[in-house]
Amino acid sequence: MATAALCFRASALSMACFLLAVPLLMAQDPSNLSLEHYSKTCPNAEHVVRAEMECAVRDEPRNAALMLRLHFHDCFVQGCDGSVLLDDTATMIGEKQADQNVNSLKGFEVVDKIKAKLEAECPGTVSCADLLAIAARDAVVLVGGPYWDVPVGRLDSKEASLDLANKDIPTAEQGLVTLISKFWEKGLDATDMVALVGSHTIGFARCANFRDRIYGDFEMTSKYNPASATYLSKLKEICPMDGGDDNISAMDSHTSSTFDNAYFETLIKGEGLLNSDQEMWSSIAGYSTADTVNKYWADPALFFKQFSDSMVKMGNITNPAGGEVRKTCRFVNT
Repeated sequence: MATAALCFRASALSMACFLLAVPLLMAQDPSNLSLEHYSKTCPNAEHVVRAEMECAVRDEPRNAALMLRLHFHDCFVQGCDGSVLLDDTATMIGEKQADQNVNSLKGFEVVDKIKAKLEAECPGTVSCADLLAIAARDAVVLVGGPYWDVPVGRLDSKEASLDLANKDIPTAEQGLVTLISKFWEKGLDATDMVALVGSHTIGFARCANFRDRIYGDFEMTSKYNPASATYLSKLKEICPMDGGDDNISAMDSHTSSTFDNAYFETLIKGEGLLNSDQEMWSSIAGYSTADTVNKYWADPALFFKQFSDSMVKMGNITNPAGGEVRKTCRFVNT
């Protein structure tokens, strides 16, 4: 058994080293993005988005996390092109039906409201993909997180891809090596990954996505701490062994309505709600990610700076197929 464990450790570390040695894929042609894209055609675009986001977050604080997640799931499939917003049609099953989206991806009504206001202000000008990028930034700011300038000029895809959504979006059950690989495929490195996962400080998860974790190695990673055992008992009340798949729990059990660095302390305590998150601290292949987790917990300013940089980097992943500026975000133009 000891020999097998050592071999597994060597294999995992070798794979991680291989991934770190592969050159980063460049974001797909972000050359048309700029901070001035709407300066003449729709100068009030960001103000319109901000006003609607203020209303949305005031009415329901969870809308901040929902908009941030929409942007992330959009960018990881075909690039940041608004494809995640497309409804199913007679000829296309959209990304909303993907395993990581169905029954959990929400916030589409907020997008509809913002788009309607943008169309009233500047018809046919601001893309749904840009709307998501700006709204995600505003969502973070409105709950205490950092501000960053959002380059704009993205086009909206004319199609969605259920297959790519199922393949490319990271899942809660995946191990660290797989997760690093998925981010690298998008031109994002392990540092970007840890920073972006820090957004789970305002996130919620469905029982279906954390059941295996709390009935699996949660006690081991939390070192059988009595305080952790109390938290685990509460999680099991929310998420029984059978049923309750759509029950939800905050991923940050202390400051779930504030964007801060507290989620990294949760990982250090071994209390990460999702297996994929806890892997960054506890995995035997996580020698570099664990160090990054520790740095972000020790220095919130460092986390905020890297999160902002990584959001811009992710937002610069564009769809090389091009597209259009949709009049409504749910359907392509006719």
